[in-house]
Amino acid sequence: MLNIAVVGGGGLIGKRHCQHVLGNPRTTLCAIVDPTDAASVLADEHDVACYKNVAELLGSVHRPDAAIVCTPNHTHVDVGIQLARAGVHILCEKPISSDQASAASLVKAVEECNVKLLVGHHRRFNPYMQALKKVVDSGVLGQIIAVNGLWTTIKPSEYFQGINSWRRDKASGGPILINLIHDVDLMHFLFGPIASVHAESTPSQRPNGVDAAEEGAAILFKFESGLVGTFLISDNVASPHSFEQGSGENPHLPKTGKDFYRIFGAKGTISFPDMTLSSYDAWTPRGIM
Repeated sequence: MLNIAVVGGGGLIGKRHCQHVLGNPRTTLCAIVDPTDAASVLADEHDVACYKNVAELLGSVHRPDAAIVCTPNHTHVDVGIQLARAGVHILCEKPISSDQASAASLVKAVEECNVKLLVGHHRRFNPYMQALKKVVDSGVLGQIIAVNGLWTTIKPSEYFQGINSWRRDKASGGPILINLIHDVDLMHFLFGPIASVHAESTPSQRPNGVDAAEEGAAILFKFESGLVGTFLISDNVASPHSFEQGSGENPHLPKTGKDFYRIFGAKGTISFPDMTLSSYDAWTPRGIM
């Protein structure tokens, strides 16, 4: 049995991680680490210990085998290094960090301490994505020329309030670090490394200060393989096109079934997640699932 602590367990994502740990017959939720009242209430509901910080956890009788880190983005590295130095294996919510240099310091720490570090890019394992990967690898589309993606929705003002105010900060928040990071991982999964990026920000609608996060951007990717990609992202437009809404992954957003990726090949084009394949052989779109 693997004893797991959830660090940041009082938030929305933390609560979901707690549920998954509790629902797995091979894991035990040994503690929640979070200073908020919500975390204390959650710990009482599940009859587990609750600590205000990682230091308290590591000095307690509930020292875990592994920990899930779902704290604000800019805290991932500090929390992760504390855990690594204590010999605790880590599942870290994406992104691993808000900047490359600090991310490298966490990787160095886990290597030196001989602990495992996994970043929570779970969408690679989504059944829809696994099916799309098979299509791309099968050659039915021919040489992949380009990909187009959308992550466009609207986040209400409550999303940025209270303990979640860090989501407004350009150093740790914004749809690039919070949302597009998933899409970038999936592009790597499907097509390999991205070699270069160019982006232009969208107009801002919220009353923002100089340190405010972006609301969106139009982005051009060039992959090492030569294919190109364009993405439009925004967390402040009225739109049904996003991974969460298109696939129904997030129960807090309505499932629309609308496409959010289109992959263009020399022999055919496929939209996702509806898996509609279009080619000159057929002349009309057809589903392949």
